[in-house]
Amino acid sequence: QVQLVESGGGLVQAGGSLRLSCAASGRTFSSSAMGWFRQVLGKEREFVATISGSGGSTNYADSVKGRFTICRDNAKNTVYLQMNSLKPEDTAVYYCAARRRVFSTTLQSNYYYWGQGTQVTVSS
Repeated sequence: QVQLVESGGGLVQAGGSLRLSCAASGRTFSSSAMGWFRQVLGKEREFVATISGSGGSTNYADSVKGRFTICRDNAKNTVYLQMNSLKPEDTAVYYCAARRRVFSTTLQSNYYYWGQGTQVTVSS
């Protein structure tokens, strides 16, 4: 069993920055690719970013490419999402997810463990 706990969400003005953290426990962290997803109320959850178990491979949604950075610290069992140049359309609940494999993927169905989510609100 894997437990994921997100933190770092909040309210920020457009153009500002936030860093989300996701602390994992219960499984060898480096054997799990990690992902960030987000969901707006009434809409489907969408892919944001993913990183392989080693951290050597990353992938981003086009909507966040160049503004968001995903990274991980396997010694701390934590994955991060640095969000810069935030826009109002980035407002959503952000979820951290873990795979049972080291290879990253953009597909939600390939993630087995999910956190509870953290709210990010970007005001205009």
